[in-house]
Amino acid sequence: MTVDPHRPPQGTVRDWLDHRADCQGEAVSHLFPAGGAALTWKELRDAAAGIARHLTGLGLSRGDSVALMMPNGRNAVLGLFGVLYGGFRTTMINLVAGADAIGYALSHSGAKALLFDKGQRQLLDSALAAHSAAPILIEVDAGFEWPQGVEPAALHAHDAEDDALLMYTSGTTGRPKGVVHSHSSLLAGGWNTALAHELTAQDRALCVLPVYHINGLCVTILGPLLSGGSVVVCERFSASQFWATCEEHAVTWFSVVPTIISHLLHGDGAPQPSCAARIRFGRSASAALAPEVQNGFERRFGIPIIETMGLTETAAQILSNPLPPGTRKVGSPGRAVGNEIAILSPDLVPLPAGVEGEIAVRGANVMRGYLGDSAATGAALTPDGWLRTGDLGRRDEDGYVFVTGRLKELIIKGGENIAPREIDEALYAHPDVVEAAAFARKCATYGERVEAAVILRQGSTLRVADLISICEERLGKFKSPEVIHLMAALPKGPSGKIQRLKLAQMTE
Repeated sequence: MTVDPHRPPQGTVRDWLDHRADCQGEAVSHLFPAGGAALTWKELRDAAAGIARHLTGLGLSRGDSVALMMPNGRNAVLGLFGVLYGGFRTTMINLVAGADAIGYALSHSGAKALLFDKGQRQLLDSALAAHSAAPILIEVDAGFEWPQGVEPAALHAHDAEDDALLMYTSGTTGRPKGVVHSHSSLLAGGWNTALAHELTAQDRALCVLPVYHINGLCVTILGPLLSGGSVVVCERFSASQFWATCEEHAVTWFSVVPTIISHLLHGDGAPQPSCAARIRFGRSASAALAPEVQNGFERRFGIPIIETMGLTETAAQILSNPLPPGTRKVGSPGRAVGNEIAILSPDLVPLPAGVEGEIAVRGANVMRGYLGDSAATGAALTPDGWLRTGDLGRRDEDGYVFVTGRLKELIIKGGENIAPREIDEALYAHPDVVEAAAFARKCATYGERVEAAVILRQGSTLRVADLISICEERLGKFKSPEVIHLMAALPKGPSGKIQRLKLAQMTE
């Protein structure tokens, strides 16, 4: 089994893990800086098979939901592959979602079993108290603590079209939706990453994003499964340890979000020359990357940043800029790789180059649908197979997509649409700005007005008036924020993406 550039991967996660164990079983697959012995592909396969057999021994049926409530680490990797290997639907629980949202996910998913880290017990108890759910609880510490008397059983047969993953969206405008992926679409998401970034068995990824988010799971976990490379799995992002970890473990690429790139750019640390030379690229996803941040990072560290775009509904990546020496267009997340992209009009007609509309994607990596929500599934998937992303953008003559905003995040001032990203990029033009996010505030005069929240580097003497002046010079007074809030932290989802819709509530 190899990565075919012309055809999405066939089979199941079990098939691919068996292939890696049989063909390169002694090669290291995963390393864990925070503690825990490294895994080889054979060790991973054997452990995953053991977990799968125990889950089957609990009486679970093929396709049943098995939830994982664990931070990044050795046990999370074992649990993830164990559930997938067994033919169950892996339900990833967002540890920072709060007890109510976690309880909802456990109830809505119909989870028959839950693998949870012992450190999450208090949060779990609160979640179960908030919603009706009664999964079999398997605590994980030094090992997986199976209920007394449970014996391993024969594995269920399953195929590529069976459910593999259930992951809940952030739910910023209501209850989160449960995105369902098959083995086929899940593997296609990892394939898109391996294809776009030309991953090989010699590559080693750095995973600092949570594996309960689609970026961490599909990009840095499934990408290497398909390419045969390895992964350094960190418990979380640490600016002070980032470059040292890259050096110690011979990392060749990493996947992060724009806020992490900005923090590294403004931090004191830097990679050793040998480390910077070894890293082929850094990958940015989950939110728009300001050109000033990308250019500043590349000038300082000499490491190319590949901007990409992906969604939970597409098993992560749908767009990517090419690797050097290919043309990278700063400000664009790139071209379609492994799937099709269209820009649709409000009546769902594909638009020509240069015309703004809704970005849509079609391909093997698109979700099956939203669990138990046929109305939302029907609204998201068109009859001819396009997934409506909710993002606005345009495509140039070379096929590069430029994202102009989110439909739900557009600021409509006096009837004119203003994309928050325009204001973000104006603010990021000043080197003291570490994070920035524009948002709408209800206004009696215009319906909505522009405000923004900003984090400045430590010790900065920059004033709000200076920031407003920068925006007015670049955008004009009408589009510029009337108020800028200097904050110590901005609200973020599990991937590190700033949640604009919460800012108006936080700054009232």
